[in-house]
Amino acid sequence: MTALGSRLRLARLRRKLSTVQMAERMAVSRDTLHRLEKGDPAIALGTYLRALRVLGLDRDLDLLAQDDELGRKLQDLALEPVATRSPVRSPARSSSASSRSRTKTKAGDGKA
Repeated sequence: MTALGSRLRLARLRRKLSTVQMAERMAVSRDTLHRLEKGDPAIALGTYLRALRVLGLDRDLDLLAQDDELGRKLQDLALEPVATRSPVRSPARSSSASSRSRTKTKAGDGKA
């Protein structure tokens, strides 16, 4: 918020607008404009939008979420087919299962 306020202040100064002129065009007090330029998070978003409009920067808002790179990546991940896996046996189960099969074989031979 501080960086945005600073950028808005610089944009105002480049246009050679005084704080009185800017505040009047935004329909806010000079105190509110000062707080906005300091990046006060309590200033309403609509006030920032009015400042952008007065400065002729309101078209920049259209660029804010234009390229949703993260959203597209998440969407692409959801569209990828999930690889099917066979159930994984734990080592304890597989060794006991193989020892049971050996026991059965021994019992079947009559050697157990």
